[in-house]
Amino acid sequence: MTSPTTCPTTRAPAKINLTLHVLGRRPEDGYHALESLVAFAGVGDTLTLEPGPDLALAVSGPTAGPAGPTADNLVLRAARRLAALVPGLATGRFSLVKRLPVAAGIGGGSSDAAAALRLLGRLNGLPADHPALIEAARGTGADVPVCLDPRARMMRGAGEAIGPALALPGLPAVLINPGVPVETAPVFRALGLKVGEANPAASVPHPTIGPRLDGAALLALIGPARNDLEAPALTVAPVIGEALGALRERPGCRLARMSGSGATVFGLFAHRGRAAQAARAIARARPGWWVRATILR
Repeated sequence: MTSPTTCPTTRAPAKINLTLHVLGRRPEDGYHALESLVAFAGVGDTLTLEPGPDLALAVSGPTAGPAGPTADNLVLRAARRLAALVPGLATGRFSLVKRLPVAAGIGGGSSDAAAALRLLGRLNGLPADHPALIEAARGTGADVPVCLDPRARMMRGAGEAIGPALALPGLPAVLINPGVPVETAPVFRALGLKVGEANPAASVPHPTIGPRLDGAALLALIGPARNDLEAPALTVAPVIGEALGALRERPGCRLARMSGSGATVFGLFAHRGRAAQAARAIARARPGWWVRATILR
């Protein structure tokens, strides 16, 4: 049997929506059409695969409890979808170390599922762009495709349209989750768009993000952009506003915004040192919050 020290392992980084424009609800399927600049953090979960005859999952780590029933975990859902598409797929036992908060707007479960697909692809000799991997990702969840190759890029539609990787500069950041899980559905309901209805805010288009920008140029572009789910999420979880305020009052914070449908928020800083100082100060003041200094790229 493969030694645990030689089992393939991969990171499942947090996905951060630097912008999130909701264009409207599509008449053909009722899904919300999005346009979002996505980056990935230097913090995340860890997934290991021990090849074997039976597909299984063990979950540990500081946020393992809130991750929910193992049998319903997105890691297993993704693996089963891929197995249905690839006859004779070799699988095994996954070990997931959960560090990211759950129902937090940072794609923790989606990133875990994408990590599972990467490991299964590696085990079975499937290239990263294999159609079965892409189809399994799309079938598992809207955010899974963008997490398959976790590099900054634009995400459009209901998550199915993924742009090319963008060479963004490393952005010093602080992530805060105030400890309140926020499900996506109530936030979209609070946005209040009917099927076939356009979002009035979409009259202001998303900025065009070039392939190579320095930090100042990127911030100038995304600063006037928005997360259209932030206002409705505040009605669902008002504590998000407290987390944003905690970031905005820290010296050196250049932009504070919510990621995804919340409740995680991020603050961008000019320097790593300022981000680290802010994280320490906020963690001291709010010991019940999940606070991490990191780099987004």
